[in-house]
Amino acid sequence: MSNASPLPLLDPDVAPCCPPLTERPLTAEEAVRTAAMFKALGDPVRLRLFSAVASHENGEACVCDISDVGVSQPTVSHHLKKLKEAGLLTSERRGTWVYYRVEPSVLAAMGHILGRYAAA
Repeated sequence: MSNASPLPLLDPDVAPCCPPLTERPLTAEEAVRTAAMFKALGDPVRLRLFSAVASHENGEACVCDISDVGVSQPTVSHHLKKLKEAGLLTSERRGTWVYYRVEPSVLAAMGHILGRYAAA
């Protein structure tokens, strides 16, 4: 029997961090935030972990469900930490397991940043 409940969703009306790339040049601050987000996803293992969490049922995944990406558990933990530091994931400990969730505003922000080319 489990008393686990899904992580709460963030406000879906959260404004994205940056304007579309086609709207105007990014400010230095916007470029730093955007680069950190895309840099975190630039590693194939991190991208697989991010995808595993994002595509998992209810948009959250236990670390026990996403650790089979071809690297050791300490390496998985390292990559998940980097994704959290970049603001791409949140986590919650439930008993002995940690559950990860993609920040809802992140996917919207990434699509927004890419602008009209995201739909092409």
